[in-house]
Amino acid sequence: MRILVTSAAGANGNGYGALLAFDSSGRSLGVFNDDARIADPRGLAVDRDAGLLFLNSGANRVLALDTRGKIVRDTGPINGLNPGGGIFGPDRRYYIGLRSARTIMAFDSMLHGPGEHVLTPGIVPFPRGFAFGRDRRLFLGSGIGPSGEGDDTIVAIAPDGRGSLSELVRDSDLSPLDLLIAPNGNILVSSERPFGPPDAVTTIREYDANDGHLVRVFSPNGQAEFRRPRGLRFTPDGDLYCVAQGEVVGFDFASGTCLGAIIRLPRLNGQALAFF
Repeated sequence: MRILVTSAAGANGNGYGALLAFDSSGRSLGVFNDDARIADPRGLAVDRDAGLLFLNSGANRVLALDTRGKIVRDTGPINGLNPGGGIFGPDRRYYIGLRSARTIMAFDSMLHGPGEHVLTPGIVPFPRGFAFGRDRRLFLGSGIGPSGEGDDTIVAIAPDGRGSLSELVRDSDLSPLDLLIAPNGNILVSSERPFGPPDAVTTIREYDANDGHLVRVFSPNGQAEFRRPRGLRFTPDGDLYCVAQGEVVGFDFASGTCLGAIIRLPRLNGQALAFF
């Protein structure tokens, strides 16, 4: 199993600006693909059926790579796209967050066509991660942007996307950065509160998807630095991994115990991770 991690660059963190590969023990395997179309990479998602890795590039395009790292699908540059995270929806389309437009866009899995806005632009002040629940509701993290704009909550949107937006979670200790649905159906959120300062409190927070109440909090408990937590993913064995500054941190999901830093790499300004 390879662990693939996107590392931001430039204004997003002065990291590597590359898609990096690691083995299951955390040993660096170098850059997975150094194609110039992969610039300041962001979200990652795996299409298991097609055996492809989908990547959101800061070069305003979406790419799909095969297991050798070869780019096999490419939307081409889309003016103003500015993509963030990405996931596959229940309809098998590929959904991406749009940082500038403050909304979500969907592409067919072949990456044909210009993409479709599935929510109204500006739906929240600054989107920070999203996922579909078991009932196909869309849960969207509404966080703080680089300039300090935004709020700190999680909203729920009806399956058809046309219903009213409702606030599901209001937690004074939450500032969302990514969002994932756990195997038990609950909502998991990586959080940095307040957003930005080096002394921020960083956690992963679990909420009930029905009423939004806080179920439990995952903390590093001295086992990892856990600064600037971002992308969340489950391993094939069911552990929870979170990419952060300089490391990827693991948690035993059943017990909530921190497993420490699975990967350590200076200047790893991690944005997303995938198992491929």
